Amino acid sequence: MNKSILYLPASLLLFSACQNQQTRKMEPQKPNIIYILADDLGYADLGCYGQTKIETPNIDALAKNGMRFTQHYTSAPVCAPARCMLLTGLHSGHAQIRGNDEWGDRGDVWNFEAMAEDPNLEGQRPLKPGTQTIGTLLQQAGYKTGIIGKWGLGGPLTEGIPNKQGFDFFYGYNCQRQAHTFFPVHLWKNTGKVPLNNKMIPPHTDLKEGADPYAPESYNDFWLTDYAAELMQIELIQFIKDNKEQPFFMYYANPIPHVPLQAPKRWVDYYVRKFGDEEPYTKNSYFPHRYPRAAYAAMVSYFDEQVGELVAILKELGLYENTLIIFSSDNGPSYTGGTDSPWFDSAKPFKSEHGWGKGFVHEGGIRVPMIAQWPGKIDAGTETNLISAHYDVLPTLCEITGIQPAGSLDGISFLPTLLGKKEQKEHDFLYWEFPASGGQQAVRMGKWKGIRKDIFKGDLHIRLYNLDVDIQEQDDVSTQHPEIVQKIESIFAQEHTPSTNERFRIKQLGD
Repeated sequence: MNKSILYLPASLLLFSACQNQQTRKMEPQKPNIIYILADDLGYADLGCYGQTKIETPNIDALAKNGMRFTQHYTSAPVCAPARCMLLTGLHSGHAQIRGNDEWGDRGDVWNFEAMAEDPNLEGQRPLKPGTQTIGTLLQQAGYKTGIIGKWGLGGPLTEGIPNKQGFDFFYGYNCQRQAHTFFPVHLWKNTGKVPLNNKMIPPHTDLKEGADPYAPESYNDFWLTDYAAELMQIELIQFIKDNKEQPFFMYYANPIPHVPLQAPKRWVDYYVRKFGDEEPYTKNSYFPHRYPRAAYAAMVSYFDEQVGELVAILKELGLYENTLIIFSSDNGPSYTGGTDSPWFDSAKPFKSEHGWGKGFVHEGGIRVPMIAQWPGKIDAGTETNLISAHYDVLPTLCEITGIQPAGSLDGISFLPTLLGKKEQKEHDFLYWEFPASGGQQAVRMGKWKGIRKDIFKGDLHIRLYNLDVDIQEQDDVSTQHPEIVQKIESIFAQEHTPSTNERFRIKQLGD
């Protein structure tokens, strides 16, 4: 200790302390940021987007207290690439991960018993070391970063794990395939495997032979002990409590409502009373369920309940006023596993059945809800028709936190829109390519939507839709507007770059 300090006049010490306190007050307080990503939640699966059968009061409250985006898009129509592009700010013509890649050359990656024993079989093909992500950038800005939920961007023993891609904390599913049950035998916490008190019931397990599909007890194997969605919520609340004294970024990649249909009984019972009796779902896809429609609604409402708990803990800890919450979905609604998205009209006003929802670049597969709430910054009850995409999130968070990302990005910050300012820069177009489901490309350019389907079969015809009058993309007007088609064709050529991963190359585009 410097002994001379002991002899400073008390008045001087008091002045110095007051000055330090005043300086701290003058420094802008960085907001906490929570980005919630639902899994396979349709554009209209929320009450604030027109859902009439499923109740979502807590997420609706986010919209009531914040801003609702009506023309927001995922970067890709399935899980892994959507998450890659969200985290890196690049669209699918430039991104590392452009489709789901289960990395099958490692061995029997779909064998759940083998995966439980050998982590080398878990996970998807990894992000490259040194990848710039939202996590790495916000770490530079002094944030404690965490992800809870589903990762899907690199197996447990690779350089692609969350802890090596910008996240200080991780809890949940490393592997998308493991997330095909909400009662796995393990989850991951940082780099350690956490055993759960669940017996091994591999996805696609049927009812036992001779079981009565109308008897609830026939489904006992599909509701076990440790429910992953509940465990992840506990870790979410703990992360917030542990980091309440510093700015934090939480990427809450909740796997709900991705099938299988597994929801708390109290919520299933609620919707059985609301919907009435129904036929059981017993097809060999994910898991069977006695009340499939009630179960899907139950999953969404349970997730909504979790959002309500999250907001409550922020208020309890005095963090609510300084926290930006963004809510979205990774892609459109599923068509499998008993979800029955047409019955719920999950993509309303778009089509949601197979070929139009998840896995496809039609509006039902890529237009997703997005809500942003930030008390005192975002005006309550507002709405924007800004055309935006997941890959805009990275530059937005960088602008909020004062970080300059390296290299070129495809995203544009939508912070001016959040703050109600007029100087919002807009996209000339949004671009998608998807090297699966027949091979697809799409461009959204103002009211125009151009799509290529069945590229793998050599079909390079561009279907053109005027979304102002044809929101369900039923009337191909390409022959009436050759100049628009030509412009979209040039965008297709300009934005596509050959992937370094053979699996994502599209030879019909010259790769």
